[in-house]
Amino acid sequence: MLGPVILAASRSDRMRRLISAAPVTKQVVDRFIPGEDVDDIVPVVRDLAEHGLELTMDVVGEDITNPAQAAAARDAYLELVDRLKPLELGTRAEMSVKLSMFGQALEGGHELALSNVRPVVEAAAEIGTTVTLDAEDHTTLDSMFAIHEELRKDFPQTGCVIQAYLFRTEADARRLAASGSRVRLVKGAYKEPASVAYQDKHEIDRAYVRILRTLMEGEGYPMIGSHDPRLIAIGQELAHQAGRKLDEYEFQMLYGIRTDEHLRLAAEGHRMRVYTAYGTDWYGYFMRRLAEKPANLRFFARSMLTKG
Repeated sequence: MLGPVILAASRSDRMRRLISAAPVTKQVVDRFIPGEDVDDIVPVVRDLAEHGLELTMDVVGEDITNPAQAAAARDAYLELVDRLKPLELGTRAEMSVKLSMFGQALEGGHELALSNVRPVVEAAAEIGTTVTLDAEDHTTLDSMFAIHEELRKDFPQTGCVIQAYLFRTEADARRLAASGSRVRLVKGAYKEPASVAYQDKHEIDRAYVRILRTLMEGEGYPMIGSHDPRLIAIGQELAHQAGRKLDEYEFQMLYGIRTDEHLRLAAEGHRMRVYTAYGTDWYGYFMRRLAEKPANLRFFARSMLTKG
């Protein structure tokens, strides 16, 4: 049950300072976050694409305290779009955004986030790609889904993320599966109370399979966000049962985790998209990666002990 402890640490300024100052931290962070700015990330995009992989890119950073910071986040994504344009990758390189970065938690945050994310979605469409709205904690989801619905009026390819551990998600999946939208299913990486979310891993896994079946049998485009070999195999079987072709769904995994599996799935003809984050405000993203998977935490702890 270390996950909740790590998630609590992700919100601790003291832990942020301690971990950021550790000599080994940068080496370990580089495993998950391959760069701090767009100049770092373009060669990574090229390399992954040359290996038959697709990407979704996240400019990390969520602690937005004023509208100017939200506008800066918008501009960072617009810069990314400009740098993707000459690569001509189309939907092979899309973007993922957290609406908290666009001011969702500020006063008037729903309208502010919508006004900031819309230019990014418009710019992405102009170069032939799209944007997926990441899910955050449960208190933000009604706003996220409303913004998703609004954006899809003009940009129906706009995607969203749903989280298997939330009780509400099965109903959300039925609604989204009928709408023809792009939906990424993940287990969930925020500390949620027992009143709204499953706490037991096996319950979460069972919910994941039920929800994925709904998505596969629906009219949308399912995106399987998981590193779990069992769930990947189940996803393939559910796609087969639903009569889906290989280009009618995709797998998504994080940069730096199970890289051999990325290449294996791509070699078998599957669409395999790598969630690739970059930026200087990496701490919260990094801590959630540790919380999601015990192997990540063991890797970090071992590095701290042997090289710190």
